[in-house]
Amino acid sequence: MRQNLLRLGADELTYEIRGIVKKAEQLQALGYKIHWENIGDPIQKNRKLPTWMKETITGLLMEDKTYGYSHSKGLYETREFLAARTNALGGVAVDVEDITFFNGLGDAIAKIYQFLVPTARVIGPSPAYSTHSSAEAAHANAHPITYNLDPENSWYPDLEDLYMKVKYNASIVGILVINPDNPTGMVYPRSILERIVEIAREFNLFLIFDEIYQNIIYNNASTASMAEVIGDVPGISLKGISKEFPWPGARCGWAEYYNRGADSDFNKLCQTIDNAKMIEVSSTTLPQRAIPRIMGDPRYADFLKETNQQIGERSKYLTEVFSDIEGIQFNLTNGAFYNTIIFKKGALNDHQALKIEDKKVEALIADWLTPDMALDKRFVYYLLAAMQVCVVPISAFASDLLGFRMTLLEADREEQKETYGRIKDGLIEYLG
Repeated sequence: MRQNLLRLGADELTYEIRGIVKKAEQLQALGYKIHWENIGDPIQKNRKLPTWMKETITGLLMEDKTYGYSHSKGLYETREFLAARTNALGGVAVDVEDITFFNGLGDAIAKIYQFLVPTARVIGPSPAYSTHSSAEAAHANAHPITYNLDPENSWYPDLEDLYMKVKYNASIVGILVINPDNPTGMVYPRSILERIVEIAREFNLFLIFDEIYQNIIYNNASTASMAEVIGDVPGISLKGISKEFPWPGARCGWAEYYNRGADSDFNKLCQTIDNAKMIEVSSTTLPQRAIPRIMGDPRYADFLKETNQQIGERSKYLTEVFSDIEGIQFNLTNGAFYNTIIFKKGALNDHQALKIEDKKVEALIADWLTPDMALDKRFVYYLLAAMQVCVVPISAFASDLLGFRMTLLEADREEQKETYGRIKDGLIEYLG
């Protein structure tokens, strides 16, 4: 073309969570069954919505209002319902104007970073959920700026690392926290969250808390929501129903703006995000209408309790299965539905492989591998080719660590046993 079409930051838009699916589909074309552990889709992993929830949604389909546009910021009655839930926590107060709906949190994340000037950086955790790290890096035309999560300390944030990076990098205007965390499955104690708020206050930053998993907490873990700890600091909480109901296909999430009046620039950012939604007209109406009826149903609390108990049992089962494997390290998870398994230093090299008898599959993996490939990605590709299990390398999560993320989602116990067994066998053979 007569000019370059893409800005430099376009190279940062990667999503290995779905990218590896293309490799798995090549195996499917050869007749292999794939054991999917790459993405947090409960429906794909045999999770069923309860009948009462389906009946609620079905009833909404019979109501004429369901088929119209919503307000650009979202249905008034739904925002009113959600504001009341946040205010009941006794922390920062919000009203209906402080809540905006999006077509999934990916939509919200893209808009937040899109309108920041390229020199304004948001520091996020590492390992990082790639939707955040890719969008932030793309807007800045640079690699993401991150603070470390420490696998030696329950994956908690390295607060000294965070503090020093904020102190000595004046381009940082915001801090991202994912709690409960994806990809590590950790839940942060209130004291850690309060310290992050203190850092934001000291350096006049705003906060983004991704709280999509806020109600998926188990193993007696304790935490606090952004609304409870933020005080007078400006911030955005990101929430949704895709993991919790679960209804990922609804593509329904929302942002809650806290303390908009505390800073004029932050208020302008929030208004700009809302203006962008007005240009799109509105987000999808049906899931918005369902939220008050489902969350307000007295059966919903019991549903969440049962869900969390099941995921907690899977987290303990994973620990039981993998605890005796040499060369790996991981923590018992307490929230969300992932576990990040790290390879110990020196455990991987570029000569390791898994035995593959099918010549067609052998040809595929020969094509997949490259000389400069991260060693954990090499393992992941071999695990897919030899064991037909699809996981995601941790090096794809803006991390210098080597490992992989798997889910705690499989509701079918026999399928869970088979998948975990295949991963374990692959690890033992690969690490030798």
